[in-house]
Formats: sequence, C-alpha cells, structure tokens
Amino acid sequence: MKTYEITIKPLSGFATHLKGDTIFGHFCWQLAYDEQELLGEQFGTLIARYLEAPFVVFSSAFPKLYVNRTYTYALPTPSLPPDCMFDLPQDTVQRIKKRKEVKSKKWMLVPEGKKFSSFKDFKFCNDKELFDEFKAALSDKERQQIHKRGGGSFITDFLQSHNTINRDTGTTGDAQFAPFSVEHGVYYPNTELALFVGIDDDVVTIEQVITAIGRIGDMGFGRDASTGLGRFCLGEWMEIDLMGLGSDNPNACYTLAPCVPERDIYADMFFTPFTRFGRHGDVLARSGNPFKCPIVMADEGAVFMPKNKDIPKKPYIGVGVTGISLVHKKTVAQGYSLYIPISVEV
Repeated sequence: MKTYEITIKPLSGFATHLKGDTIFGHFCWQLAYDEQELLGEQFGTLIARYLEAPFVVFSSAFPKLYVNRTYTYALPTPSLPPDCMFDLPQDTVQRIKKRKEVKSKKWMLVPEGKKFSSFKDFKFCNDKELFDEFKAALSDKERQQIHKRGGGSFITDFLQSHNTINRDTGTTGDAQFAPFSVEHGVYYPNTELALFVGIDDDVVTIEQVITAIGRIGDMGFGRDASTGLGRFCLGEWMEIDLMGLGSDNPNACYTLAPCVPERDIYADMFFTPFTRFGRHGDVLARSGNPFKCPIVMADEGAVFMPKNKDIPKKPYIGVGVTGISLVHKKTVAQGYSLYIPISVEV
C-alpha cells in the first residue's frame, strides 16, 4: 500500500467534520455510481474483500500552515498523559497549574519531513495560538481583513437560519412559521487542509482517488451539502512515507483517523472515545430507516502500544466494521487508520 498527501482548499462552511471514516463513505458512493471510470473491477467485489484487504484508507483532514518558510501540519495532540509530551514542574502547585494550561493545547505542529523522535520536540498550541501561526504567514492586507472580521480561531462557528417550507405551496403555511438555526464551521480564506490516503495500487490509482475526491468537493461533503455546504477544491498531491516519519525505535502507533483497534494486539491504549452516529447517503438516506447503528471508535490522535513492541509492517491498523445497517446488510465502515510509528515512555 502506498500513501499520499492531498491538499484540500475549503470553499464553503462545513456542517460535517472531515473525518476519515466519513470521507471513506463518500468515496464509496462515488465508486458505486461510476465503476467503469474509477475502478478496474466491480465495487461489490472490493467491499467483499474489505475486511481482509482494504483497498483505500483515509485519514482525517488537518490544517496545513506555512510557518517559517516550511509547510507545517497541525495534527491532534496525542491522547497521552501530559508528562509524555510536556516538561512539567516538580512543585505540586506549579505542576497542577501547568497541567491546566496544557490541557487546552489541542494541536501539535509538525514541520514537513520532521521525524517523530519524541513528542517533546514539537510545539503544541491551542486554537488561538494556531490561528496566530496561520495569520503570521499572510500578507498585511489579508491580516487587516481578518482583523476586521474578528474571531480568534482557525475555524469559526456560524449559525445559519432556516425555516420549514411546505413543498406543495412553497410557503411556511398558516401559523407554521418555525425558524431554526443550524451550526456549521467556516474556515478563513486561503486555508489549506492535508488529507492522507493509503491505496492498494493494484486495485485503484491515485489519479482515480483524486477524481473521486474532486467530485465530492464539487457536490458538497456531509450534512446540508444540498444547501451549499461542504464545498472544496483540490490543490497539489504527492506521495508521502508516513512510516518513514516515525521513530527509529518505535513502540507505539499514533493514529490519523478514528479507528476500531484490533483485539488482543495492544498492551496499552490511550485514546478519546468517539461515537459515530452514522446515517446512509444517497437513495438510502430516504429509506424507512436511514440511520446506521452507532460505532464506538478511538478518535484520531490515539496512541496504541503493541505487545512486545511488535509494530505492524503495513501502513494502517484497525479493522473494518460490519453489521451496522438494518436496511443494507453489506454496509461497511472504515475502522482502519493510517498511523505514524512513535516512541513513547509511559
């Protein structure tokens, strides 16, 4: 399996986070409706083999900054005890204060090409500090525009007003005015996101993946795509060796997407639980039961320590998930995640 980095440039707000398992679902719909152009074999055959041999694995999308003339990835802070990432004071009072301070630092800045020798080598920041790093790379005119708009976060929450419309009359009806608001996130102009993808190049090519992801950006990603949300365009793409970025003597895996870890493989696991309340897309979204069964996953930024430091040779960990739909028995979810081998002392 080869791994690539694809640059995404948001063009609108997003009501659904760009997480790896959801991106995989959108990608599968693209394949299902255009097997002839995007695949060399039937989509159903690939899905049938997915549990044993995934043909594609997506990471979540992460901010990509230009800092000190170098591209830098803002990856999620690992779900580890603070001592593993920060030098904390020995004094008890100062130690407690420092732990509260670092708790808000949800981003880890990783310069392009830098190896993961130790988490303590990286800079950690909160939303405001990440936004300051983003602004530092802009021109004076762009910074002035941002200052006028206000806000201190890389992505701003926005409430979009809606109302219930009677489709027969095109009006709200008599005494039916019932406005409601839907929240979505809006990225600042010139924002770039890095999406990592692993592909089995015997089955699918990176060019086919780029075509499918580009179509998703044109049509819209996630919830409320029909109202204009979830639009993006693609920038450059390149092959990247995530395994090569890892430590020379790794004993753990740092994940880049929500995943479901294998059983009886890991001695220790550090993660934030994430429950995916999924629902079907396309025609199944209008079925009698459009909802999938909930899946409890380990969110991106998890750290798994295999028994006997036996780091997998393949570029992904986790399992495919089945049995999640009552209306379409063959439905699968991406429980896999790309990862970076790391060395952790706990």
